[in-house]
Amino acid sequence: MYQRIIEISRTSKTVLILGFDSLAILAAIVLAIILRVGTLWPEEALERALPFIGTMLGLGIVVALVMRLPRIKLSAFDIQTASKIAVFATIFGAGGTALNLVLELGAPRTVPLIFGFLLFCLSVGWKLAASRILDGLRAATEPRVPVAVYGAGAAGIQLISMLQRSGEFRVLAVVDDNPAMRGVAIGGLRVQNPAALDSLAHKGQIRRVLVAMPSVVQTRHREIAHALSQLPIDVHTLPPYAEMVSSGSLLPTLKPVSTNELLGRDSIDLDLPGMVEAYCGRSVLISGAGGSIGSELCRQILMARPRRLVLFERSEYALYTIEQELSSIVAEAGIELVSVLGSVTDRCRVARTLETYGTEIVLHAAAYKHVPLVETNELEGMCNNVFGTRVLAEEAEAAGVERFILISTDKAVRPANVMGATKRLAEMIVQDLARRTTTTRFAMVRFGNVLGSSGSVVPLFRRQIAAGGPVTVTHPEVTRFFMTVSEAARLVLIAGSYSEGGEVFVLDMGGSVKILDLARRMIELSGLSVRDKANPDGDIQIEVTGLRPGEKLYEELLIDDEGILETPHPKILRVEEDFPSEGEMAQILRDLKDAVALDSAEIVRQQIAMWVEGYQTGSVSRVAAE
Repeated sequence: MYQRIIEISRTSKTVLILGFDSLAILAAIVLAIILRVGTLWPEEALERALPFIGTMLGLGIVVALVMRLPRIKLSAFDIQTASKIAVFATIFGAGGTALNLVLELGAPRTVPLIFGFLLFCLSVGWKLAASRILDGLRAATEPRVPVAVYGAGAAGIQLISMLQRSGEFRVLAVVDDNPAMRGVAIGGLRVQNPAALDSLAHKGQIRRVLVAMPSVVQTRHREIAHALSQLPIDVHTLPPYAEMVSSGSLLPTLKPVSTNELLGRDSIDLDLPGMVEAYCGRSVLISGAGGSIGSELCRQILMARPRRLVLFERSEYALYTIEQELSSIVAEAGIELVSVLGSVTDRCRVARTLETYGTEIVLHAAAYKHVPLVETNELEGMCNNVFGTRVLAEEAEAAGVERFILISTDKAVRPANVMGATKRLAEMIVQDLARRTTTTRFAMVRFGNVLGSSGSVVPLFRRQIAAGGPVTVTHPEVTRFFMTVSEAARLVLIAGSYSEGGEVFVLDMGGSVKILDLARRMIELSGLSVRDKANPDGDIQIEVTGLRPGEKLYEELLIDDEGILETPHPKILRVEEDFPSEGEMAQILRDLKDAVALDSAEIVRQQIAMWVEGYQTGSVSRVAAE
């Protein structure tokens, strides 16, 4: 409904607003006459009423057009717009009085004055009602990010006003560390103690804090940022006033130190209506729903209006957090939300869940993804990433699931670490099932690092900068492919909608980014400078710590540069890659199962080296030496 309304042409909207304003003018005239003389018009003067009403209506339409009132945006109705209507009503009331006297229209002299007041009330009233209705439709269609604003000064007030008119954010709280501001109402919200943020964040009621204190000294900014970094939410901050003056606005400067500024490229066009049709009215299960990618998939798939969303997660806290965040959104949208606590390695739990909730689409994001941790916990990584994928995929086929999409990683391409190798094995399992099944459409989507995810360097760099440094980089030549979490999740959903079975989708992530350059850019975008030999008085030092176990200098997205095919979306490629035969795949899984049963990390590594292209048991030292 909201989408259809906003797609109406500007001319049609102008005509509609002018039509409603004309009705408000007519109603105000009639009400003014009734209030003044007790009836619409004395019978003996009825003929004289029509010229007055017609003249006032015509005058009102002319004045409205001159003042461009029909061009008002209802979705951005505010006090400034109401003031413009007040001026319109005042001019109109005074003009009506003059016309009534000059043209001798016969209306009681006070009627135009009463009419001006009534016109203001009716015109503002219907626009406010329409604005609230549009807000409700927009909230149901496009869930907005719940945020809190830190700072109740001039910048905070202006920021809150802008956010309340935006379609992206919903301001739920305002805090300030000045006790004199407590209890003051700003934008309909009472200013609270910053301590309230702890409860709001841990209950999942807010996802972001926007610090609007551009006039405070840099050290105070750091103290606030450091305190907020302990909470499970994103922290954005306004830069100093001098920087805002150069940009001319608050919102463009209100950014986390991330996204496209860090990537040095434009945002990706993610608009594709066909995606909605693939998920609308379906029962969708997302494994790893509490993780970085899983939770963003949950948020974005709600815009497609599925019938049911099943959150499958092994971490109790992560599941609780995403459930709390989504509960109010799904209630308004009429979507059933189901939270299931369990592991993808538990075959009985998986099978029962898929059957109970009539799952039609599975998005498999559950995986251990932290390279150093999986490198030293090989057996658990194998069980979760490989056998967990096998269990979920096989049970999805048995339950008659229509579509199964594996979320993979660029680290699966010629992996130098156990984590990447387990993800490549998971890809091979999905490819093997896609070859053999006739019911479920299996596919996978492979992409690189996600900015802001739990395993990304960006949150680490943020914390290090807030603490005053140093910012740690493992090697001066390390490069990575990056994409924002919203871009990655949306492209995964779009790619999933293309699936016909057996595809390997690869996201075009643009050029790789040098991690050292990323660290410098983050420091500079924080309003600080890098401390090095050329600038010994800088604020933050960058320290090179050496490559970690299993870390490569660079990642790849393609096993073979040949066999690349296009899709309807320019940022999604389809590739054709070789994978083991059915007999080989069965042997691989038997060997890996035996290695895990022997509880031998060494044998697991040997099996990986035997079956995964590019992996070697000595790959850690080999890569570090490159």
